Amino acid sequence: MPAKDERPSWENYFMDIACLVAKRSTCLRRAVGAIVIKDRRVLATGYNGAPSNVSHCQDAGCLRQKMDVPSGERHELCRGIHAEQNAIIQAAYHGVSIKGAALYCTNLPCSICAKMIINAGIVQIVYKSGYADDFSLGMLTEAKVELLKLEQNQTEVCP
Repeated sequence: MPAKDERPSWENYFMDIACLVAKRSTCLRRAVGAIVIKDRRVLATGYNGAPSNVSHCQDAGCLRQKMDVPSGERHELCRGIHAEQNAIIQAAYHGVSIKGAALYCTNLPCSICAKMIINAGIVQIVYKSGYADDFSLGMLTEAKVELLKLEQNQTEVCP
């Protein structure tokens, strides 16, 4: 059994799980993982990749890469679904309420995901890295979604 001081905090524990989920990503540009937590329980997970029964970017190629689209722009030019979207969809698919939950995500969500997060009733986002979308940060702040950025060296699994 690890010593008490070696045991990860709840924030680090859940972020490590989000980082592990990110390893399932099929995106060629960025691997992102997200988990929805309520009462210290995992309700849903998601990673970025193509919808079910659709070719993954690893097989079909990346349109955004081919068109040299900068990160944080033209989200519609992607066959993939963001990790946050997949986590919200998974909860809905299985009839799990995420109202009042927290989202742990390897990256701060984009503006499209931010809108979904706000309307899904998620009240806190814990993230590891930023994202090139200032509009997202503004909306989340206006909607009073609590934001907590974990320092890079606080997690065991995340690179």
